[in-house]
Amino acid sequence: MLVTAISPNSTTMTVGSSGITDGYTGHSLALRIVIASCIVVGWYNALELTILILVTFNRYRGLYFWSLLIASWGVVFYGIGLLSKFFQIIDYESVNITLITIGWWCMVTGQSVVLYSRLHLIVLNEKLLKLILTMIIVDAVILHIPTTVLTFGSNGNTDTKTFVAGYNIMEKIQMTGFCIQEFIISGLYLWECAKFLRTDKQEKSRNTLYELFCINMIIILMDLSMVSLEYASLYILETSIKGVVYSVKLKLEFAILGKLVQYVKTPAGPTMISNSSDISEFVALSSTTATTSQLLSKPKQVHERDYLCHLGGKSGATLGLVETTSSCGPASAQYDPSHTPNRLHSEDDIEMMMKKYSVS
Repeated sequence: MLVTAISPNSTTMTVGSSGITDGYTGHSLALRIVIASCIVVGWYNALELTILILVTFNRYRGLYFWSLLIASWGVVFYGIGLLSKFFQIIDYESVNITLITIGWWCMVTGQSVVLYSRLHLIVLNEKLLKLILTMIIVDAVILHIPTTVLTFGSNGNTDTKTFVAGYNIMEKIQMTGFCIQEFIISGLYLWECAKFLRTDKQEKSRNTLYELFCINMIIILMDLSMVSLEYASLYILETSIKGVVYSVKLKLEFAILGKLVQYVKTPAGPTMISNSSDISEFVALSSTTATTSQLLSKPKQVHERDYLCHLGGKSGATLGLVETTSSCGPASAQYDPSHTPNRLHSEDDIEMMMKKYSVS
């Protein structure tokens, strides 16, 4: 976020006598082009991603859908406010700061929610998932709210120097805090991918996990670059490229997290999905089979929660919920008969399961 005055002949920002002053007043044409180019690229990525979201999803609902859409449009609002702030397009600072703040909230926390919304596909620990969600909510409260108050205070008419001094400290704290949050979520993806890569022998599913692994490494490197610019006090560059970085991360996440749905519903893959509605967000339930031998060949952790999808007879899709905490063994000896893959469930039963295990 942009909250300090801009030095006329520097790419850094310094605190002025009146707190936050006008936009960029320097004479560097190259810097002006960089600022405008970064904002436009961020807009392009966000609009392209919006179109992809709308044409890809069969149903416009769910945590994944809305978090992607909100985070994408956060980039747009952030860019509008930043462009108006830097080049003094809108004279009312409160309008510019409001646009930047709305975009910042949606963009930063929205991106973490996007990652969280697909984390349950490979993380089977429900308590851990709840802790991650709690972390996202708590960080949003303790990092967004103080920073927002200091931002508007720095643009007010009373004691702006104190607000600006406070913001200069809070800006680094919130940047570090949000990066740590994304490191934790991305680290969970890397950890779980590494575990499944050791057990999954199917080339196609391994490729999907490798791509997920690499993309999360790229996300971590992008976050590190943002933190480096922040601590180097290169505020113009940091605020300008932030929208581009988040839009690129969202596009990468959309590409690979969408593949996870295909990965968990493929018979050759570990079939570790815990939210059956995730499948129908992209595609209709199709015929998939999983034999008992395939089930028993999966890692012990996968046995804890697993959906087996079948099509047969006139009843359409059949879902069997498999749950166990013991070692691998004959399924009939460990599961209630009502939850074996051989039972045909009614549509009401299926809908009830989908709602019970739905993240959204």
